[in-house]
Amino acid sequence: MEKSFKKIIHGYFTFREKYATGDHSVMQHLAHDGQKPEIMVVACCDSRVDPSLILQCDPGDLFIVRNVANIIPPYEADEGHHGTSAALEFGICYLNVKHLIILGHSQCGGIDALIHGENLTQNDFISRWVSLINHHACGQDVNKVAEHALLHSYQNCLTFPWIKSRVMQNQLQIHQWFFDIEKGEILVYSNEAKQYQPLASSL
Repeated sequence: MEKSFKKIIHGYFTFREKYATGDHSVMQHLAHDGQKPEIMVVACCDSRVDPSLILQCDPGDLFIVRNVANIIPPYEADEGHHGTSAALEFGICYLNVKHLIILGHSQCGGIDALIHGENLTQNDFISRWVSLINHHACGQDVNKVAEHALLHSYQNCLTFPWIKSRVMQNQLQIHQWFFDIEKGEILVYSNEAKQYQPLASSL
C-alpha cells in the first residue's frame, strides 16, 4: 500500500512537469479559457478501466462520469439525487459535447454483483443500482451481460428529452464501446451488424 501511495505522489510531480509548468502550460490554458471537451464518457469505477489512460488523452479532452457498471439510468425528473443524470445534463446541455461514449468492460464487478447479488456482504446501495439492468435474457456470463448492459444504457439515453432531440438532429452521437481488459482492446457495437467489432475495423 505504501508503494502505491508513493507511486501516485511521483505521478503528481510528473503531471506538474508535463502539464502545469512554463508560460504555456496546458493547465494555464484550461484555467484561462475553460473546458471545451467535445467527448463525454460514461465509464465504470473499475481501477483497470481509466478512459483518459486507455485513450491517451490530455486534461480537457474528455468529460467523464464514472459509476459502478457504467450504467446510464432512465430519465427521472423527481426529487431524488441523480448524480449520473446531472453529469449528463451538464455535459450535453452546457458543454455541448458532440459524442457520448458508454464504455463497458470485461470482468465487471458491478455486473457480477447483478448476477450473484447473494454473495455481497455489504449491500446498502449496490444491488439497487445494478438492478437497473435487465439481465435475465443473457444468462450468467458476466461479459455477455456487460455487453447487453451497454444496449440498455443506450436505450435509457433516449428517455432524456434533451439527449433524444440532439440525436435526432445529428448534434450528438452515442457510442457503445466494450473494453476487453485481458487484450487491452476496444470493441464497438455496430448497429448494422448487431454485434461488437474491433475499433480498428470500424474506422
